[in-house]
Amino acid sequence: MTRIECFLPMIPPTATHQEKQVHVVRGKSVLYEPAQLKAARAKLTAHLSRYRPEEPIQSGVRLVVKWCFPRGRHRDGEYRITRPDTDNLQKLLKDCMTQCGYWKDDALVASEIAEKFWAELPGIYLRVEPLQEQEGEEI
Repeated sequence: MTRIECFLPMIPPTATHQEKQVHVVRGKSVLYEPAQLKAARAKLTAHLSRYRPEEPIQSGVRLVVKWCFPRGRHRDGEYRITRPDTDNLQKLLKDCMTQCGYWKDDALVASEIAEKFWAELPGIYLRVEPLQEQEGEEI
């Protein structure tokens, strides 16, 4: 597996997987995505599809993500310590990466580094790399 590294220039979506809603239809609970979540999923999928590998990844990977939000009155590079939570952002991102064909299942992501920043240039930096054994061989 070769390493995938890219920057998706965009204002990162703040809608997360946690925003799914439940309706009861004929006595059964049905999950649905509100319009804001659908739009976030479409935006991520459109950007991610440009960088997907030719074949889905089959081995364990480390996923590094830097969420860069428009800085406003914050300093460039300052950590963002407000919502949305990184785990919720990551869930939607990995779901979209699975949908785009990065891997068969996001369970292959065995190591994750996720950070949120305020940035002059908003977007999402991604790096997907094979897990390494101590001797430097791909697992």
